[in-house]
Amino acid sequence: MAAAAFQQAIGSIQSYGCCNESGSQKAFGNFSMKLVSNGHVFNVGFLKRGTCSTRGWKLGVIQASTSHTSVANPVSSPTNSNSNDSRKKSNEVALILIRHGESLWNEKNLFTGCVDVPLTKKGVEEALEAGKRISNIPVDMIYTSALIRAQMTAMLAMTQHRHKKVPIIQHNESEQAKAWSQVFSEETKKQTIPVIADWRLNERMYGELQGLNKRETADKYGKEKVHEWRRSYDIPPPNGESLEMCAERAVAYFREQIEPQLLSGKNVMIAAHGNSLRSIIMYLDKLTSQEVISLELSTGIPMLYIFKEGKFIRRGSPVAPTEAGVYAYTKSLALYRQKLDEMLH
Repeated sequence: MAAAAFQQAIGSIQSYGCCNESGSQKAFGNFSMKLVSNGHVFNVGFLKRGTCSTRGWKLGVIQASTSHTSVANPVSSPTNSNSNDSRKKSNEVALILIRHGESLWNEKNLFTGCVDVPLTKKGVEEALEAGKRISNIPVDMIYTSALIRAQMTAMLAMTQHRHKKVPIIQHNESEQAKAWSQVFSEETKKQTIPVIADWRLNERMYGELQGLNKRETADKYGKEKVHEWRRSYDIPPPNGESLEMCAERAVAYFREQIEPQLLSGKNVMIAAHGNSLRSIIMYLDKLTSQEVISLELSTGIPMLYIFKEGKFIRRGSPVAPTEAGVYAYTKSLALYRQKLDEMLH
């Protein structure tokens, strides 16, 4: 029984863990991990580098037992009792960026900026589709802007996640708000995801253009002037923010509040806006001011980064929940998906 379960667990790793972006095979290198299959727990060592053929690397079972393990938080489950923080040891977490779905003013072709406008029916569908794409990726913390279209997108996306944790907005605007929104069940807390909303992730403020039709504004001020306001890096619209000004607040917030969570081993999702996310991507990908102005982000399309050894590695957008490739980019994502399969089936 145990031998058969071990072979099944190894088969899962071969299915999920050895594909790169082009679909070719590559080695994991030297590491050990815990595999769970049919109630059996295996500590498995991958002992040398090479290809994914059995001649290129060697497997050894370090320890096995038949006890069941909890997968309530699979990525954070320690693989070594001597390690105080296994996630610091693996130093590999996910960062998901999602631009909100289509809003009612997107639909009407109006400058929106910091006006608080909800999603359209299409925007709701985009948010749900985004959730399906990230349904096998761990999420421990969610950050959104203070605007409803970003918050709706985050909440709707998480309804599609296979782990079924409940996102809860943290109300820290007053001591009373914090006290009244407190959860008293420790078991319930384990099945929730804190959601932090902050204005510094808001869309850039479009000043006197907010609420104006984009086509009519181009006719009034001239296409070149409006294009300069919309696509230059450091020229703001009248009484509004430039992309540079938006980047100053968004990137500062990311570095001060979000990056420490990634360093501590938390998997993070950010639901925000075209310009605040462009600003953060500029920081992650080290883009120049000229490169970032040509960066376009579609509504409701998630983008995955892996944060490993202090570096951000862009992995593109997951295509569908059945796609294996994106989850095989890292050991943690492959194992997380495997454990979700075991937990839910």
